[in-house]
Amino acid sequence: MAEAPWLTIVGLGEDGPEGLPPASRAALEAAEVVYGAPRHLSLLPDVGAERIEWPVPFSDGLETLDALRGRRTVVLASGDPFWFGVGRVIAARLTPGEWRALPGPSTFSLAAARMGWALETTVCIGLHAAPLSRLRPHLAKGRRIVVLLRDGEAVFDLCGWLTASGFAETRVTVLEALGGPRERRTEGAAGKLCGDFAHPVCAALEIAGTGSVLPSSSGLNDDVFDHDGQITKRPVRALTLSALAPRAGELLWDIGGGSGSVGIEWLLSHPLTEAISIEAQPERAARIRDNAMQLGVDRLRVVEGRAPEALGVLPAPDAVFVGGGLSEALLTALAERLAPGTRLVANAVTLESEALLADWHARCGGDLMRIELAQAAPLGTKRGWQGAYPVVQWRGTL
Repeated sequence: MAEAPWLTIVGLGEDGPEGLPPASRAALEAAEVVYGAPRHLSLLPDVGAERIEWPVPFSDGLETLDALRGRRTVVLASGDPFWFGVGRVIAARLTPGEWRALPGPSTFSLAAARMGWALETTVCIGLHAAPLSRLRPHLAKGRRIVVLLRDGEAVFDLCGWLTASGFAETRVTVLEALGGPRERRTEGAAGKLCGDFAHPVCAALEIAGTGSVLPSSSGLNDDVFDHDGQITKRPVRALTLSALAPRAGELLWDIGGGSGSVGIEWLLSHPLTEAISIEAQPERAARIRDNAMQLGVDRLRVVEGRAPEALGVLPAPDAVFVGGGLSEALLTALAERLAPGTRLVANAVTLESEALLADWHARCGGDLMRIELAQAAPLGTKRGWQGAYPVVQWRGTL
């Protein structure tokens, strides 16, 4: 029989050991060391094991965990350790045979049970260590969302953010200490909610109000982004995202980020996409970060510098968009570096950059498209078509 792992991660609820299944109770009884946050340790009676409090910040406790290797150890976690919990970080640090996990009901499951909501259609987000703006892509009338919050004060931060975003009518149900003797439920509109709340706390939201809702399609309105005019305009951006064809788990290099619009929309396409925006001007780089934060994709990485020099040791991309800084040197550097099959989309406006893309299309193949757009505009007392500069787009692989 294989030797049992030295570490067991036990999901503990607010009802303490009484709510644990037999396997979790047995792990606690056999433990030499029980390691967890003070709140979790306080829920346990004396089990005869050494107790160690996990320090703040969380990362400081990982070295202590390493030092316990070889002793029968239980790490206490809230509910399901692998749903916005500590499980992922601990598992990534150890080899598979060193640990096992015995999860309990997650806060999301308990909240859905109290609300009578179908969990598979409810958005579940951990906001205890993330910006509230991560909610932005999910704000739509009637949407049901359960969010984990760091403490009672965060409830009012959430309500203030929803109100400022135009969703003051959102029904907020604050759920404290779910599953334990201190469980409490408080309801109210985001713009009017009152009370005194304490950790552990989550909120169930039913979104309502007149705030703007982000479309699910590519091509957000230009005014969604703060920019100085350096932005891939909405129709061309929609065509560009279609050409880039984002897929779950893929990484984009957005070279010449400008406002960050292409990289941000790439990230909005799927929660598992990743993007790095490369921008030479510090003011624009700061603007990209702000735009990403406001639109709920704070995972966008911004690199300040000019490509190809700024590409440095960046991880290999699945797709590359060149929206600024297009040159022979850049395309040559990309051809030398990119793995076979990496998708490339480049847009050009000037005659010189058009000629460059035409030359590379002749060498490498792919698709070369000329995009000509015009909008209705006043023409004397009537209206006429006002054309924009045509854009030449090359889609291919180097």
